[in-house]
Amino acid sequence: MKEFMMIFIGADYTELGLSPEDLQSRMGKWFAWNDKMTQAGIVSHGNALTPQIRRIVGKNRTVTDLTSAEVKEIVGGYYIVKAKDFDAVEKIAEDYPDYDLGGTLEIREIMVFDQ
Repeated sequence: MKEFMMIFIGADYTELGLSPEDLQSRMGKWFAWNDKMTQAGIVSHGNALTPQIRRIVGKNRTVTDLTSAEVKEIVGGYYIVKAKDFDAVEKIAEDYPDYDLGGTLEIREIMVFDQ
């Protein structure tokens, strides 16, 4: 088994104007998806990320503080999952809760270095 990172990219929920009921329903979908993967022994760990962003760029290390309102899409969170290959992770990703909001799920294999 290999480890992959599923990165969740999309608009911040508060920027979409979802009602409290919609937010609660959406979180229920996330919890159900997480529970499904955890019970299958697929997910190693993961976290949601806050919408605050600090970017440090270039040789002069220019620092910029941003919020989700200032960027089109944000990385809202990630999961580390164990799977045979990209196709297996894509199958896991079929239940990603935010496709209906135009969300993007990016899959990246975690590189392992010999030491």
